[in-house]
Amino acid sequence: MSFHIIPMTAGHLPQVAALEKICFPADPWSEALFREALENSRAAVLLAQGEGDAVLGYAVVSVVLDEGNLDNIAVAPEHRRQGVADALLSALTGFGREHLAALMLEVRASNAPAIALYEKHGFAAVGRRRNYYDAPREDAVLMTLIFQE
Repeated sequence: MSFHIIPMTAGHLPQVAALEKICFPADPWSEALFREALENSRAAVLLAQGEGDAVLGYAVVSVVLDEGNLDNIAVAPEHRRQGVADALLSALTGFGREHLAALMLEVRASNAPAIALYEKHGFAAVGRRRNYYDAPREDAVLMTLIFQE
């Protein structure tokens, strides 16, 4: 499968919002929330774009001082396990190595494939947020990747 990682633009928002509803039906980000991220000078918003300009996945990182937080990452179900999330994370961790002291995220405790992918990229579990997620109610595992001490 051929795809490339590019900065998201406002023109991608309808496709991204539609994919968000598929990936997170219980609590999706709105198109307006993605627009806010795009307009935030302290955020990085990336897109995995396939043939025919298809949106295969996306990632949103917000930055405060020298710390980043992976706020949202998703890949279309039919394109999972094909390197899309891996490429998005590689781009984000590359940015982090150059500009950040650390990158953090929360992930559902039951999402073993995502946890394994984050660990592959150097993230380590550092704690839990009890009952962080709804529908279904579940803990979040806090993970951090330290770039600079």
